[in-house]
Amino acid sequence: MFQQGVRLVDLSLEIYQGAPVWGLHQKTMIFPNMTHEESIAKIGFPFATNNLLINEHGTTHSDATYEYDPNGDYINDMPLEFFYGPAICLDLSFVSPDEYITPEHLQTALNRSGLTIEKGDIVLLYTGHWNRAYETDEWLNRHAGLNYQAAKWLAEKGTVNIGIDAPGIDKPDDTKYSGHLICREYKITNTENLCNLDQVAGKRFVYFGLPLKIRKGTGSPIRAVALLDS
Repeated sequence: MFQQGVRLVDLSLEIYQGAPVWGLHQKTMIFPNMTHEESIAKIGFPFATNNLLINEHGTTHSDATYEYDPNGDYINDMPLEFFYGPAICLDLSFVSPDEYITPEHLQTALNRSGLTIEKGDIVLLYTGHWNRAYETDEWLNRHAGLNYQAAKWLAEKGTVNIGIDAPGIDKPDDTKYSGHLICREYKITNTENLCNLDQVAGKRFVYFGLPLKIRKGTGSPIRAVALLDS
């Protein structure tokens, strides 16, 4: 029986045919493997199954450090503590989608929340981009992202996983990929394409976003959820 006084918030996008993905990635495809009727004809029992063709970084996902560091860890070798544990969500919805997120923005959001970032925390960034732009032409091409100093600010406070409600922690026009560069330098991960962060903004909670155990995986789709006291 689930503990009373606790609620789950689903932070994950659906996986579906044609779901928007970054331009260099395989588009998501879902097609039938076997229908109930085919299964009955073959074995006398109605099993229905689909096949999935999906990039490791399609929809809501976390990165292995190997993705941006040839000497990094594959997803199946990374500590599970990067994907499960204490978390906070900072409300950065006041930052324009045309701006970089700066350390000053992060400090303002942290001050407003009354929270602190502890070593080992997972820090999610609510920009409002999913609420504003999902499945529009702006989803992939116009959203706020961390500048180098802001990503470093988070890493130096002990953050092990930086999450965001946008396709990337980097601004789309950032050719240096500043957020990922910091993740490489500090050997931490990031989680992209989150949703519903407005429901956890300014709160502390327990976060679950476990990756699939993909051998030599560069990342993995996840089912991200927040566990909060109701």
